[in-house]
Amino acid sequence: MAIQRYRPRPALAPWRPFEEMERLMESAFRGWPTLWERAPGDGMAWAPSIDVFDKKDSIVVRAELPGMKKEEIDVKVEGNTMIIGGERKASTEVKEEDYYRSEMVYGKFTRSITLPSTVDAARIEATYKDGILEVNLPKTEAAKPKKIEIKVK
Repeated sequence: MAIQRYRPRPALAPWRPFEEMERLMESAFRGWPTLWERAPGDGMAWAPSIDVFDKKDSIVVRAELPGMKKEEIDVKVEGNTMIIGGERKASTEVKEEDYYRSEMVYGKFTRSITLPSTVDAARIEATYKDGILEVNLPKTEAAKPKKIEIKVK
């Protein structure tokens, strides 16, 4: 058995009547927010998930845009900011059936990424395949890492 240091407790704890009530309400309604937070038409904004990583010669940005067409996606560079935007439209296939739950979010989106000054904006390339947008941001020659040879004397 480990020895623990004695820590005396205060005789009176501060009275916080609303903390207990809030905890009880949260536990009673846990899981319910998804029923109304993701309801279509609530004005809930969405944005695609992105990954940004550094390669040897470039910075790569990948964005998840499932179910979208190339024409619905816009990629532009303004100053040192790259903006990915577009609109995912609701499918109109289901017309006369009742929805029990709808979690797919539709509407316009934008994602802004501040570019480092080491990116050559004139050579940026974007590809879209299987719902993944990949933007390749080549580094300038001055920013590329250079290997320095060590000489032995």
